[in-house]
Amino acid sequence: MTEATVPAAKPATALNASRSFWLKQLHQWHWISAAISLVGLMLFAATGITLNHAAQIPAEPVTVEQTGQLPAPLLERLASFPEETTDPAPDAVARWASDQFKVNVAGRPTETTADELYIALPEPGGDGWLTIDRATGEALRERTTRGWVAWLNDLHKGRNTGPVWYWFIDVFAAACVIFALTGFGLAWMHARQRPSTWPLLAAGLLIPALIALLFIH
Repeated sequence: MTEATVPAAKPATALNASRSFWLKQLHQWHWISAAISLVGLMLFAATGITLNHAAQIPAEPVTVEQTGQLPAPLLERLASFPEETTDPAPDAVARWASDQFKVNVAGRPTETTADELYIALPEPGGDGWLTIDRATGEALRERTTRGWVAWLNDLHKGRNTGPVWYWFIDVFAAACVIFALTGFGLAWMHARQRPSTWPLLAAGLLIPALIALLFIH
């Protein structure tokens, strides 16, 4: 080895080592984020199609009604409840509703008037409510469901899904961002050996941009 070749070899070795390090990191984070987001990506992609064709997918709402009678001691407890309020139902009333109708109303805001206590009970893929007559104690629980497609669509939108699903969507979205960024990094590092990389990436940007500009008004 001559003296002239030694200085050139060191930078090349350092460059290869740096490239190898970043390729290893990108591959590792790419497959980890892919594993975390794989099922979620399939779910959100499928429900993207069902949402886009919601008008063409038949759904027959099914409504079920249940009735009950609030016990006299609890009816007396409601007598001391404010006539106009959005406060949650008293704990004892909430426990009775849970036993009677298998529904959790604890902590939910009410629309209380002098005549009745009303609690909205929306859910993914459906809706519902519970009313209790403050004079007679007559309770009515109504629940409407629109099928599993509507249920999945509401999961996609995060509609009435609760705090756990809310945080899952954030974690899933972060995993998708990491998956996309590491995929871009890998594409960039392999672009020299794959000439179609940049045209395909450009197409992925330009096609939706042109559609939005030309056809969305």
